[in-house]
Amino acid sequence: MKPGTPARLQCADGLLTVLFVMATEQEFGAKLTAEIDPLITGVGPVEAAAVTAHRLAGLSLSGEPVDLLVSLGSAGSNRLDQGEIYQARSVSYRDMDASPLGFEKGRTPFLDLPAELPIAQQLDGIPVASLSTGANIVSGHAYGAIAADMADMETFAIMRAAHRFHTPLIGLRGISDGRDPVSRYEDWTRYLDDIDEKLAALIAGMETLLAANDRAYWTALPDGV
Repeated sequence: MKPGTPARLQCADGLLTVLFVMATEQEFGAKLTAEIDPLITGVGPVEAAAVTAHRLAGLSLSGEPVDLLVSLGSAGSNRLDQGEIYQARSVSYRDMDASPLGFEKGRTPFLDLPAELPIAQQLDGIPVASLSTGANIVSGHAYGAIAADMADMETFAIMRAAHRFHTPLIGLRGISDGRDPVSRYEDWTRYLDDIDEKLAALIAGMETLLAANDRAYWTALPDGV
């Protein structure tokens, strides 16, 4: 996997060390290449958690701890505009289901966290939506079983790995599919060039967005994490 180089970005009262994280090279086009050097984790929650944790540990041991993670990439949705960018206001883990034992669906047993984790850090001017993470591609009628506005395969895992290093996360996703059922590779890639261009434009203005708040805002974690 591509290891990724953290960026040093200005906020209202100092510099933040920001690591951008993506799942695949396919989501990382020419426009983003000109802006960032992201960590590429591979697809799905297991790869995302393992690779993110490994990279954060290495940076911490080398004296370069990360202040903020930005999870970038694509997501599916049958209710949001295709090809547009949204930021996650919350993220949940749709694979987790211990409800036969009496636990709330989506809530990890014996972990004192809600099924839907709020994301405190928000960038001004970018539409917000709830996000569901799981190991499957959601398509067609399967959206009916998901309460969240959009579905991906990595963000919840990246967030939980980041929590181990007391690092918060921003989630930015471009809607690549979902209006119609996904049945072939091209159904996913159709909007990736548009998403690459729009994410790159957003990242190019990231320091302006970060300048709206101070380090204490961008580095705060929810209670109990």
